[in-house]
Amino acid sequence: MDKYANYDDLKQHEKEGEDYVILSREGYSGIAVIAPHGGGIEPGTVDIADGIAGGRHSFYAFKGIKKKKNGVLHITSNKFDEPEGIRIAENADIVLSIHGYHGKGDEIFIGGRNQTLMEKIRQTLKKEGFNAEICTKAGLRARHPENICNRCRTGEGVQLEISRGLREKMFDNLVRRSWRKRSHLFFKFISTLRRAFR
Repeated sequence: MDKYANYDDLKQHEKEGEDYVILSREGYSGIAVIAPHGGGIEPGTVDIADGIAGGRHSFYAFKGIKKKKNGVLHITSNKFDEPEGIRIAENADIVLSIHGYHGKGDEIFIGGRNQTLMEKIRQTLKKEGFNAEICTKAGLRARHPENICNRCRTGEGVQLEISRGLREKMFDNLVRRSWRKRSHLFFKFISTLRRAFR
């Protein structure tokens, strides 16, 4: 259960620049890649979203920077309403939302409402040896229209839930810090996802 019901609730108790930061930049592709639970909330997701976005796609991240207990900054995706994040999502034709879950394996669960793109991403990842499946788990399917990934112009985005086990293989150390060394697997994952959007 989240501590805060929405962003207005969160910002009354947490301080921007001290407890969290908001990152964004505009792209030109019509696609936005976002990490609404970045930093210490779901480690590694900002690096992954930023890498996929590059200079082509729009990028957004809500990044927890508390010394500890960043989990309190988690706002569930169906209620995530930080204004800059909503602006980036609503100005995009498609949103790809990057998340992390606690699994120890190397799974990637694909959710959202854009069935065609979900399947294309699944096939592209599988071809490169990643363990990617369309999500059937309640709470991770990202089917709700208010989910941040579906707040795009088409109303049909994609959400990736990347296991902690896989994220740990992408970096030398997943513990939050200013910069992590990225592994070969990180760059393989980024290039594979970029191909799925061509």
